[in-house]
Amino acid sequence: MQLARLMGMLLVAVTRLITGAQGHWRGCPPEATQRIYFANHQSHLDWLLIWAALPHELRARTRPIAARDYWTSSPFRQWLTSQVFHAVYVSRQRTDDQDPLEPLVDALAHGDSLVIFPEGTRSSKGLPLPFKSGLYHLAQQFPDVQLVPAWIDNVQRVMPKGEVVPVPVLCSAIFGKPMQLLDGESKAQFLERARAAVVALRPITS
Repeated sequence: MQLARLMGMLLVAVTRLITGAQGHWRGCPPEATQRIYFANHQSHLDWLLIWAALPHELRARTRPIAARDYWTSSPFRQWLTSQVFHAVYVSRQRTDDQDPLEPLVDALAHGDSLVIFPEGTRSSKGLPLPFKSGLYHLAQQFPDVQLVPAWIDNVQRVMPKGEVVPVPVLCSAIFGKPMQLLDGESKAQFLERARAAVVALRPITS
């Protein structure tokens, strides 16, 4: 446990050194309220940037989503994701009777906060791809959990898709106003509104 804490401190320090990891709370304060943070997805460093931008007391209960096949493929990856980040593992290959959201539902039912990337994959096109339905179903099942949009800025220049060596660039995570699923709102309407809330946080210069 002590080693995991030390690794976490090291990763925060390195991330801040490379990116600045600035957190801008424009729509809500950083407080110990159960939340689902949902953001644009452009780089492997997206989660690290959000994690480093969170206050220390929020990190332990704010968990990323990790692909089980990739992040448990070596002892170090599994230790990093399970002991340092407390990741929620999801299976990319599953049987028809498996609910892909079950691990996320379990984490939320336990009182944890989550960071998710509703596009489902990284995009290098600037604006987010259409959101997949997972965020909508979680909003349905957990109406009291705050849904906080976030825009991750500049991180694609630190480690673009296909690259492995980071380049120092000043980055930021901009957190917006919490939203909820509205009465009678359709899945398509909600997902488009959620995507628009993320895009609205994009700096004009990005």
